[in-house]
Amino acid sequence: MNILEKIIQTKIEEVAENRKIMPEIERLAREVERPTVSFKNALLSSESGIIAEFKRKSPSKGFIKAEAKVEDIVPGYERVGAAAISILTDEQYFGGSVEDLVEARKLVDIPLLRKDFIIDTFQIDEARYYGADVILLIAAALKPEEVKELAEYAHSLGLEVLLEIHNEEELGHICDSVDVVGVNNRDLTTFVTDIKTSVILSRQIPTGFVKISESGISAPLTVKELKIYGFKGFLMGENFMKQPDTAAGLAEFIGQI
Repeated sequence: MNILEKIIQTKIEEVAENRKIMPEIERLAREVERPTVSFKNALLSSESGIIAEFKRKSPSKGFIKAEAKVEDIVPGYERVGAAAISILTDEQYFGGSVEDLVEARKLVDIPLLRKDFIIDTFQIDEARYYGADVILLIAAALKPEEVKELAEYAHSLGLEVLLEIHNEEELGHICDSVDVVGVNNRDLTTFVTDIKTSVILSRQIPTGFVKISESGISAPLTVKELKIYGFKGFLMGENFMKQPDTAAGLAEFIGQI
């Protein structure tokens, strides 16, 4: 199995186990009263469009900041101008947890993306219950009809949907139930990164969808160039997480855009 297939197999097992632990999650999710914050609108109104990510490690790079704490990093992201914040909640491969999402929700008011490998409505219920405003759906892990079904379910809970694609074949996963389309410059089967992926796919994403570019962005010049191709958001994690002062790194980056 490639890396993505291994991760998805882990998710299937996790969901089955967690469903036994919290069979009432759907009811709890629908009882949440907190209004969600629009991820799409935040990107459209942001000058930087930076979606700053909190993650401790990745399958390709290993640990980036093993002992990172949400309270030491996430408020700083909001303070210096991030449009939104992405929270990695996968534990085995990225060192995250839903507890990170819970903690982040207590500390910031801007949109929170639950970034995980979502394959089941159970995970969407979790996202709403634990404080997310938007979920990630990965085309490489889902069939087009599954994207539509999961996206509509997310909308029923007041959540927005970011659909991630990384090649031309996955353009067919885009549907009206998606709020934002992200181009992942990293091939999830090999974890090889190429910024040209965003440039190539930008021309083929249907007009009307807010577009973001994900992974492999480390220079302000890259953001400036991608804006020319219509991208409104830029999901960045490693670039800031590897710096001693994450907020200062983000502030300097935004200042150069």
